[in-house]
Amino acid sequence: MKALFVEYPRCTTCKKALKYIKDHNVEVEDRNIVENVPTEAELKEWIERSGLEFKKFFNTSGQLYREMELKDKVKEMSLEEAVSLLATNGMLIKRPILVTEKSVCVGFKEDQYEEVLKNQ
Repeated sequence: MKALFVEYPRCTTCKKALKYIKDHNVEVEDRNIVENVPTEAELKEWIERSGLEFKKFFNTSGQLYREMELKDKVKEMSLEEAVSLLATNGMLIKRPILVTEKSVCVGFKEDQYEEVLKNQ
């Protein structure tokens, strides 16, 4: 199985997730979320495939999110507005994102990754 792993290399959660993936012999295309920001089309597809609200794709603990005072603004956004904003800066996006043929995971929870990798 080959998966896309979108991460910020200095993020400790991303490092843990990547180690977990490699320990389970999953071949990944590793992509830096800041150097290669996901496009609007990618983000929209991932949000739809994930089954999550688009709000879950925002890095709510990030400095940029707080500086832009997005907490209340995100509640009023449409999907298109959110995707457009997220595509402007990788630091606004929650990470890591694991994209497989069958699913999209945002963030890292070992049990969630285990389930996704088992069902590929």
